[in-house]
Amino acid sequence: MKYDALLVVSFGGPESNEEVIPFLENVLRGKNVPRERMLAVAEHYFHFGGRSPINQQNRELIAALQTELDRHGLKLPIYWGNRNWHPLLADTLQQMKNDGVRHALAFMTSAYSSYSGCRQYRENIAGAREELGPEAPEVDKLRVFYNHPGFIEPMVERVRVALAQLPESVRARSLVVYAAHSIPLSLAQTCSYGSQLEETGRLVSEGLGRSGDRLVFQSRSGPAAQPWLEPDILDYLREVKQRDLASGVVVAPIGFISDHMEVLYDLDTAAVEVCADLHLPMVRAGTVGAHPRFVSMIRELIVERTEENPVRIALGGLGASHDVCPADCCPAPRGPTTAGRP
Repeated sequence: MKYDALLVVSFGGPESNEEVIPFLENVLRGKNVPRERMLAVAEHYFHFGGRSPINQQNRELIAALQTELDRHGLKLPIYWGNRNWHPLLADTLQQMKNDGVRHALAFMTSAYSSYSGCRQYRENIAGAREELGPEAPEVDKLRVFYNHPGFIEPMVERVRVALAQLPESVRARSLVVYAAHSIPLSLAQTCSYGSQLEETGRLVSEGLGRSGDRLVFQSRSGPAAQPWLEPDILDYLREVKQRDLASGVVVAPIGFISDHMEVLYDLDTAAVEVCADLHLPMVRAGTVGAHPRFVSMIRELIVERTEENPVRIALGGLGASHDVCPADCCPAPRGPTTAGRP
């Protein structure tokens, strides 16, 4: 298949206090979230001057990826479109159309299969293409990469560095807590999100020569009566202390490839405060960001889709994910939902 561009698709985020409320209104449009909850989330952004780090980290990733593609002779211009804030997908696809792009590959900044992390992005692209009409660029998405060595190896490195930062006196009884965004149980039961996260955590621990580490969830926002994936990270940290499960913890945000606001607030702020109150030493591991091995992984995924007899690399026993999502893959939620909000 001949492709003439790469489209990086991400969530988006505000870059000033003035952008926070319009951004959150975009995120929550059609979702069953009270305005009071939205204003509470807005305070998380205001705490950091209204600036989410995600856009700058995407710029750095794109710059590193363009260098990687050029170095290997892959002549693909890179475009960038967000779901919720500028540059918006519809505007980016319009620019691609104006530039004569006919058939692009899409890299989505989510390692896992879920409605908000995969299918919704595909729906966003389909909606933007429909607006543009028959001459809109075709877009094929690259597969999810939760078990690709180009994702696992950088996370092993990030966690190893974090473990070394724990006080030496607690390192021997340390626990790695793998954190990911929670989603409603009704959505988790219709996709592979939970099992893929478990596999990622297992592969990272295996790479570190460890066992017994734990997957937890963060950032849930639904009503108390609606079950979401558990345990909540703050509850689990309290359990670690109460049951003396470890003398220190490393929190590894495997659910994110860059420092979203959820990482800055829910982990670097809320989790740090809980651990301080508990006198439980904690270090937060870095995300993959623009790690060179991660950047080369994206190139490998592109080559995988352009070669006649590709090598499809994956660690563990689950194998490489599909290239083309089945019609019933990660189905949309029934009725209003809060899943996928910041």
